[in-house]
Amino acid sequence: MSQENQTVGYVHSVETFGLVDGPGVRYVLFLQGCAMRCQYCHNPETWAFTRDRAQTPQQAFAAAYRYHNYWKNNGGLTISGGEPLLQLDFVSEVFRLARAKGVHTALDTSGQPFAPEDAAWMARFDELLAHTSLVILDLKEIDGARHQALTGHGNANILAMARYVAEKGVPLWVRHVLVPGLTDDPAGLRQLDAFIRTLPTVRRVEVLPYHTLGLFKWKNLGIPYPLDGVRTPTGEEVQQAEELLHVQEYPDAPKR
Repeated sequence: MSQENQTVGYVHSVETFGLVDGPGVRYVLFLQGCAMRCQYCHNPETWAFTRDRAQTPQQAFAAAYRYHNYWKNNGGLTISGGEPLLQLDFVSEVFRLARAKGVHTALDTSGQPFAPEDAAWMARFDELLAHTSLVILDLKEIDGARHQALTGHGNANILAMARYVAEKGVPLWVRHVLVPGLTDDPAGLRQLDAFIRTLPTVRRVEVLPYHTLGLFKWKNLGIPYPLDGVRTPTGEEVQQAEELLHVQEYPDAPKR
């Protein structure tokens, strides 16, 4: 039995004309399930690992490939979440099918399931990386204790994943959500910048301003919103963070 017949993925939603989750025009597949509980999460409905939208890798890729005429030379397929690494084998097979057709593949991840001490898991991860054109990695907080408070999990394995992906030569985009009073302190941003500079394959660094567009989802789910009253950052604060992270120095930085 082939790998694609054995593996099933659980999908939350799709975006057929994405413009922010990787280069060019993207078909973005959002998967169910996430272990982290980020205080500013705008998709809390993806936390639970629901099984109501099952697809085989072949079905998922076929649905995506219908849009390939829009991708031109630099678009492609992005798999996000939730946390796509919780469905690692499914993602790997979808990406294998995509790369066989010459499609650019981007993995949008927070890195939390990365398990460097688990040889079997790492072998599966290596198989995924073999079919991955780009890893988009959310680095939410560089300080371990603050990361734990922000997300419910530490970040040692996430930073280890960033180093591992870079060592494997896979291009990286790094994202950081800027939350006033929480992830915007200059010392922390300088520390984050120093870490990113150790990763030789980073091609882009993005500062994502915190927003409250997902607040209604927390309310609908009956979950208390921990950042109630926290404001969005000003344009000046975003610019300062971008300067501290030297975003314009990376080769894939957006043109201004």
